[in-house]
Amino acid sequence: MSDTEKVITEEELLAAPLVAIPENNESELKSYLINFTGHKIQPEDGKVTAQMIIETVAAEFPEVVYLIAEENFARGYQLGLEDATTLTTEAETVTGNEE
Repeated sequence: MSDTEKVITEEELLAAPLVAIPENNESELKSYLINFTGHKIQPEDGKVTAQMIIETVAAEFPEVVYLIAEENFARGYQLGLEDATTLTTEAETVTGNEE
């Protein structure tokens, strides 16, 4: 195993299969968002990515993005607190300082 990390560009990240929007549109809302974003941004290759949709929604309807970001922050903060509690409890068990 080598000591070098593979560094990718933002363009490579956004072109990843999990980020790219598949051609089949399963719902009316998904189709609308893809079409709206495509008309708004007009990408050179004609393909809309999830990142483009997020940027468009953030510009057009920032309240939704704020709500999602707030929920994401709260969940991350809660997970961090749970991890810290678990780590402290495990450390006390290993050192024999149980209360």
